[in-house]
Amino acid sequence: MNKNIKIEEIIDFIKLNLTNESKLISNLETIELGEWKSKAYYRFVDSENANQLNSKWKFKDTIILEHPKHKTIVLDILENDHLGGIEFYEYI
Repeated sequence: MNKNIKIEEIIDFIKLNLTNESKLISNLETIELGEWKSKAYYRFVDSENANQLNSKWKFKDTIILEHPKHKTIVLDILENDHLGGIEFYEYI
């Protein structure tokens, strides 16, 4: 867990900086909070059985953003433009 990071603020930052990703932004409007898997990774979708037929985690792409306070953040984008998780590179 990283107490220095407020996930709700990070989601707002993503919305402001990815205005061309309308489906992702729409999905972020209703995203449920997830959990810290390490001090550097916050997970929204369980990655167990990743990319398997019945898995919720089906990787599509990554998006890299530069946050003014937390530096480089890497977004794991899943099929249907859902946010799977956020990696805070500075804390690796």
